[in-house]
Amino acid sequence: MSDQPSILDLKPVAHRRKRGPGALIARWVGFSLVAVLLIGGGYVFYNYQRFVSGITHIDAIPQSTDSADDDVDGQDQNILLVGDDHRPAGATQAELDKLGTEDDGGGVNTDTMIVMHIPADGSKVTMVSFPRDSWVEIPGYGMNKLNAAFTLGAQNGDDSAGAQLLIQTIQNMTGLTIDHFVRVSLLGFYNVVDALGPVDVCLINAVKDPYSTIDLPAGVSTLDAKQALAFVRQRHGLPNGDLDRQVRQQYFLSVEARKMLSAGTLLNPVKLQNVLDAVSSSIETDPGLNLLELAGQVRNLRADNIVSATIPITGTPTITVRGQKLSIVEIDQAAMPEFIASVLGTPTAYGAAVAATPAETTVTVVNGAAIRGVAQANTDALAAFGFQMQTPTSGATIAKTTISYPAGQEAQAKALAAYYPNASVISSTTATGVTLTIGTDNQAPTDPNAAPPPATEAPVETAPTPTPTSTDTPKNFGETACIN
Repeated sequence: MSDQPSILDLKPVAHRRKRGPGALIARWVGFSLVAVLLIGGGYVFYNYQRFVSGITHIDAIPQSTDSADDDVDGQDQNILLVGDDHRPAGATQAELDKLGTEDDGGGVNTDTMIVMHIPADGSKVTMVSFPRDSWVEIPGYGMNKLNAAFTLGAQNGDDSAGAQLLIQTIQNMTGLTIDHFVRVSLLGFYNVVDALGPVDVCLINAVKDPYSTIDLPAGVSTLDAKQALAFVRQRHGLPNGDLDRQVRQQYFLSVEARKMLSAGTLLNPVKLQNVLDAVSSSIETDPGLNLLELAGQVRNLRADNIVSATIPITGTPTITVRGQKLSIVEIDQAAMPEFIASVLGTPTAYGAAVAATPAETTVTVVNGAAIRGVAQANTDALAAFGFQMQTPTSGATIAKTTISYPAGQEAQAKALAAYYPNASVISSTTATGVTLTIGTDNQAPTDPNAAPPPATEAPVETAPTPTPTSTDTPKNFGETACIN
């Protein structure tokens, strides 16, 4: 996948730079989690100022979701982690040589993008990956690959604008609110892995790829930092190309998290300080990200409570754009609401809200079922229950009926959810009010106050026919896990 030129290659922009061999490497972005886990270990509390002084800040969060106004650390957090081949200021040729690249200026296409979701109680971390070739609408630029959003926004040399455009694109695609931003370079990956020391990985089959230089047998291998780069960069020779490379990133993060939480790291002050110095000098964050508070939030997190998933897709077709062939990842937008709701769970603010009354709740119904009249029928039914109804409308087809709401309207969303108990409920940056989108499951409202129907003899159940789905099941990579 992705050997064809991207749209940016077809239409060069001013910020585009010459790319070298390093551009092929999968960009690793989990080091914000490294920092959080290690800070949570306790050692860095007295040395926190040394740690934060090495971090570079970037004004990444769009004003509409400015963390200073809307986000409160200690609540649910969505942190966008990105990796690219930008070269930190002062990188020497000797350092670049470690990467198998050259001093060519690198590039800012974000080839690794993961949303790290941390619930308010810090009990679990979910890593949601976004394929770099996802074919999406980039505001102001039309359809393009997702990894082009940062470069398009930053083409006048403003990385903050690039980060904000990428965040806006992901928020529009998923409905999620991105609270914070972390960016790491290729060199940052090498430095952190080098500080942590050798790491064990397990492969199902032997691999040998001249592009990434990886050459490993089946089974367990112990990798140094340079081999780790080759391990996460490989996509040639893998059954699913870039999609399998994403799994490698998720797997490697789990392995490294386990290593970070081990006594060999936490109880070794010299090694721990080296890792923390490597992390702080390798990442850029938005100014509102308080790693010390976040560390307190996840202080009881265990490595086996870190799970990974990939957004739903329908395939990896090759399309023609301006006469040139282009390999893309096609997003299953119809499955996105259910995926977000099932993977990230119920937002804390929604769970704590007391349901409003129907009279206090204004609802817009959207026909996402492609069934004529379904939005009007549900609008009329909800009006009869006392809801304040807006004019119904039509929208993109989705699989499951979904209730979406903006932050602050949790009570109203909960009132509507009582009448649609099987609907997915999500907090969304794109919702301007409580919105009910009827999916192809064609749910209808039921009165939660009605008496239950009289008991009848249960019919003989038959096993349902499985329905194919593109939604990735969240996975946890245990100590004995092996991958492609």
